[in-house]
Amino acid sequence: MISKLDLYKIFSKVARCESFSKAAKELFMTQPAVSQAIMQLEKDLDTRLFNRTPKGASLTNEGSLLFEYVNSAMNLLQTGEEKILEFKNLTAGELKIGVGDTISRYFLLPYLEAFHNKYPNIKFTIVNGTTLELCSILKSGEVDISICNLPIDDASLEVRPCFDIQDTFVYGERFAEVLSEPISLHELVKLPLIFLESKSNSRRYVEDHMFSKGIKIAPEFELGSHDLLLEFARINLGIACVTKEFSQEYLSKGLLSEVQLLEEIPGRSVGVCNIKSVPLSSAATKFVEMLHWRLG
Repeated sequence: MISKLDLYKIFSKVARCESFSKAAKELFMTQPAVSQAIMQLEKDLDTRLFNRTPKGASLTNEGSLLFEYVNSAMNLLQTGEEKILEFKNLTAGELKIGVGDTISRYFLLPYLEAFHNKYPNIKFTIVNGTTLELCSILKSGEVDISICNLPIDDASLEVRPCFDIQDTFVYGERFAEVLSEPISLHELVKLPLIFLESKSNSRRYVEDHMFSKGIKIAPEFELGSHDLLLEFARINLGIACVTKEFSQEYLSKGLLSEVQLLEEIPGRSVGVCNIKSVPLSSAATKFVEMLHWRLG
């Protein structure tokens, strides 16, 4: 059975060709099938749409009125199809990414630059937050993907690790003497500590590991950003728990030193998360592929 949309497509073609036979050729249909479709549409609308003559077909007044609307609708549909193709070919569209400030600064920026150079017409929307917040806005549909500190235990999310990171402790000149030799975590917690705020996934990971060793922490300072951890440690306010890979500038310049632990904190990862039940957009798919290709 021919759908109503198909009937209007046939109607539009006949109106343009002013001929049932010419329209049939362009539609790759038989002339009787085209005639039957127009008769069906006229029956549905209870209106004659064409004047049939031996030389062809011309629109009635009612047919002319209908053609204006059908022609506009067909043009809009074609425009929509073209836009969808643009999105698939990444010549248009938007990529919405959830990411924390630290990961954005120390990891994501070069990948955003590379993607933008390759697909300059894709618009970026970057939403910042903690891992917990990023998972929430991901599931609410506000972003396509989130780049988070792992581990994440959420059955509704697909999690793909991108690269490994190592939690460590750093200190300034004031603590150089007391930390000149390797130290245990049990001894380290007796010194003034600087941690991220408790809702941070990075903080919880280290805190859970220390708690498994029977160690409870009571930080002197709880801060909202990784950069502040480094600065507070640099001015000797305490020993900061940081991500080693995101602290290289301070360590390489000698602004801070790394605590030599008798037992390293187990490594973890940063990863890309998306909702399992929702297919990724073309832009998000290409971006995730670029991340893994460049890291692989």
